[in-house]
Amino acid sequence: MRKQLSAPFLTCSWGQGCSSSACSSVFSLRKMSAGLLLLLCAAAVLCPAGARSPYDELPDAYRPGVDLVLEQLSSHASVQHHFVFLRSLEKMEIEGSFGVKYLNHHFYLKPTKCAKGALKEQHCPYRNDRPLMDCLICYKTISGRMDSNPRPYVHCMQKPRITQEMKATRLAECKKISYNPGAPTILALSTG
Repeated sequence: MRKQLSAPFLTCSWGQGCSSSACSSVFSLRKMSAGLLLLLCAAAVLCPAGARSPYDELPDAYRPGVDLVLEQLSSHASVQHHFVFLRSLEKMEIEGSFGVKYLNHHFYLKPTKCAKGALKEQHCPYRNDRPLMDCLICYKTISGRMDSNPRPYVHCMQKPRITQEMKATRLAECKKISYNPGAPTILALSTG
């Protein structure tokens, strides 16, 4: 009688010269595999607790823009739920002189089941019954800090409601904020 064990590399034939120690090593291998699988499952359950959020993965220069958008969004009376940063669609950074940068950031926010005003650290499950919020912010930074002059441009709308006209308006507004390479030179010449 031949007994096939689950390990494909070892076949034990009872009564045909197969020692019980060879078969018991197969069972030990099974126990080790089960233990390893259990360990991997435990690690998979524990890892998300320490996992980084998409917001945490953002470069530092883009976080103040997302923070401003979230702050303005939550200040609207019609917004009832907490939103979280989901992902970037497009990031553009133009280096100016004297530590000045111009940033454009197009991204999605995801609604959650938490009420408006929830803390960032609070884990809020996503709401899949509401559309994503499509947001664009254009702003200027000086030495890594957001500058209020020119005033940052913020536009958010539910993703299905974005029109081509809105996209054109967004582009025009961001161009008003963007870098003009001749401006410092003209300013220096006119004061001089």
